[in-house]
Amino acid sequence: MTRTLVLTVDRDNDLGLKTAIRGPVVGRKQVLTAALRLGIADPEESDTNAILGALNQHDNIADSNNESDDVEIAILTGDEKVGSISDRSIAAQLEEVVAEFQPDMAILVTDGAEDESVLPIIQSQVRIDHVQKIIVKQSKGIEGTYYYIVKALEDPKWRSKMLVPLGTILAIFGLGVMLPDDLGGIVIGALPLLLGLFILSKGLGLEATVGRIAQEMRDNADAAMFSSLLWTATVFSAIFAVATGYDTFTEANSNSSISATWISVIHSSLAWIVIAFLTSTAGFMLLRLKKGSFSGRLIVLSVFGMVVYSFLNKGLDIALNVMSGANYEFSVQTIFNDLLEPLMWIAVLWVTTTIVRAVQARQAQSERYWGI
Repeated sequence: MTRTLVLTVDRDNDLGLKTAIRGPVVGRKQVLTAALRLGIADPEESDTNAILGALNQHDNIADSNNESDDVEIAILTGDEKVGSISDRSIAAQLEEVVAEFQPDMAILVTDGAEDESVLPIIQSQVRIDHVQKIIVKQSKGIEGTYYYIVKALEDPKWRSKMLVPLGTILAIFGLGVMLPDDLGGIVIGALPLLLGLFILSKGLGLEATVGRIAQEMRDNADAAMFSSLLWTATVFSAIFAVATGYDTFTEANSNSSISATWISVIHSSLAWIVIAFLTSTAGFMLLRLKKGSFSGRLIVLSVFGMVVYSFLNKGLDIALNVMSGANYEFSVQTIFNDLLEPLMWIAVLWVTTTIVRAVQARQAQSERYWGI
């Protein structure tokens, strides 16, 4: 006897929001009712087609299987806040369905890549033999293209993804044209920098990290208030770093080399950059302490940041002195005196790492939460 489970996933919970039907929806009659109610509530909803596609798969398997085989259909719903919350909801509903039906294999029917992103969650509990994507056939004319663009702009998710980057680019470009030549060139020149940072953040997956941080702030409102103050200080420190560097750049001697000028810019901004790093790290510490997931690594990271700052600060200072023509004695005593502060920070880093590891080991042995 083979048990086959036909699944369709509504990750953003359109079914619950538009019909008040809570998942999981199990059984052909219940799934058909859900499809009809969702289609009536919103005839343009693509999840309706995915549910009907799952019903088609269910009926085809039921007609072709032997009498001893069994087939079941289910809808799993997530949450309107797509992310960890919706995925936990889907995993819990799937566990409930699998425990009741005990399938040997499953078929997943989706309407797009967003629902397919939960494929690993489903595969962790049941073997998936086939994935079917439902694509609605529509006219490819200009009128249809215009219609889809308008509908995408009406959707809050697509609107934020499309209009925010486009609006930012146009605003920066317009501001650069309106400002005087020197400032306007700098503003327009910053446009590729911002685009590069945006593409880099996409490539590194920082969007998910930012979303997780925002969710933690919502879950820990008390700590979030103080964290917001610290992150506001981070933003202002970053602004001060740029302003200080720009001021140093404009006041640089015309006889100075390009490398000396840029070293001076970095050296003058370095303190503000470190302050921004420390305040942002302190904000993360507060959220972790409130949530009870503070591991102590942020303390080690903060001290490590001071080690890097002390080495960079001394190195840039020496480089400026040498490039300005001052005589620098490359002796053991001189280098030791210059590197005394960085070496002290390395000692502090070693002590901090040792203390954190000792507290973690003690916490693991006593099974008591020590705050780390």
